[in-house]
Amino acid sequence: MLSLIGFATILTIVILLIKGKVSPIIAMVIIPVVGALAAGFGLSEIGEFFNQGMDSVIDVAIMFIFAILFFGIMQDTGLFDPFINKMIAISKGNIIAISVATVLIAALGQLDGSGASTFLITIPALLPLYKRLHMSPYLLLLLIAGSAAIMNMLPWAGPLGRTASVIGMDVTELWYPLIPVQIIGMVLMIGLAIFLGYREKRKITEQFGHPEALRESAAALEETPEEIAQEDEKASFTENSLARPKLIWVNAIIAIGVIALLVSGIIPAGFAFMLGVSIALPINYPKMKDQTERIKAHASSALTMATIILAAGSFLGILTGSGMLNAIAEDGVAVMPDALGPYLHLIIGVLGVPFDILLSTDAYYFALFPVVEQIAAGFGTATLTTAYAMIIGNIVGTFISPLAPAVWLALGLSGLEMGRHIKYSLPWLWGLSIVLLIIALMIGVI
Repeated sequence: MLSLIGFATILTIVILLIKGKVSPIIAMVIIPVVGALAAGFGLSEIGEFFNQGMDSVIDVAIMFIFAILFFGIMQDTGLFDPFINKMIAISKGNIIAISVATVLIAALGQLDGSGASTFLITIPALLPLYKRLHMSPYLLLLLIAGSAAIMNMLPWAGPLGRTASVIGMDVTELWYPLIPVQIIGMVLMIGLAIFLGYREKRKITEQFGHPEALRESAAALEETPEEIAQEDEKASFTENSLARPKLIWVNAIIAIGVIALLVSGIIPAGFAFMLGVSIALPINYPKMKDQTERIKAHASSALTMATIILAAGSFLGILTGSGMLNAIAEDGVAVMPDALGPYLHLIIGVLGVPFDILLSTDAYYFALFPVVEQIAAGFGTATLTTAYAMIIGNIVGTFISPLAPAVWLALGLSGLEMGRHIKYSLPWLWGLSIVLLIIALMIGVI
């Protein structure tokens, strides 16, 4: 009975999240409480389960708040503008270079862990180039989606934070083994950009004639590389009153210092970003009014993610404390064929990208992952092995899912269709996720 109630609780949450009927916070707070009451637990016991769940996620929630604030402030100051403008300037007229630049700019834009800001940075800057050179805007979305998704393995991005909150682990420790996978993934994305860029160049040449036509199209964009760079730099700093061009090296040192502290593990990740925010704000915005405005500007994104993590803590605390997850695992092991059990994490990993299209990120990590982890553990698969298989298999498809709000923003900015985006991007990104899974197996991450 306990496993049935637990399964019904998780299934209800998944359905509500897929249909978008309620906020993830409401689904992950109310439904588990109803399930626990149906299982015969009292409110005082449920309160104890809640406290246990909060203990496991509070550090992750704190890190999310200050990481999003920190990188939001860094973007406000214009820290990344010169690099982005330079990449745009040097790639004009060269289709392969533009494809590679798209990957690099998207990776930089995703440093704050927000897909929405990545699309806001990349699409307005690059879409005119793609259109002028007759490049497919769906290629633009594919390259941004793949690059941003691989960068989404950062500890302050959503998937790792969700996973860490489920297994009660420090998110930076969860991230360390994924660093080589992330590096290899970015190298593969650059390789994919070169291949698709070459294919796009050949297609355009066949459709619009000799590459001289491309140069003529590009000429309208180019004055001289020096003039472009000067105009881009001037625009980025004069149109943005928040930018601090004279402090760019100071901000770069602050950002490098915070990331170094994070990687070193000397202090908790949340404290590292808290220090970064506390140092960067007064240096760039001495007036208290300006400091308050910067915090308010990014507070919505920061608090939204933190509240979801806290709600997940309540959900997991109740399901774990009540014994529902254990009951589901025991019954799942009993009915699953023995030959399949040891490979369950790999099967789910291979299907991770399609799952991302069918399930929301919250449903995948908060509902599916705990069940798979418990069942796989019954067959002797380590929790971290299951976690890494499901993260690597799923994360590459983050920005082709119709359940990801940032994707709809991207489609709105570019004027494209969801169906065609999935059709164009799914084979390449699903293939990339499977290749990364194989590499993770070869290097021992899984």
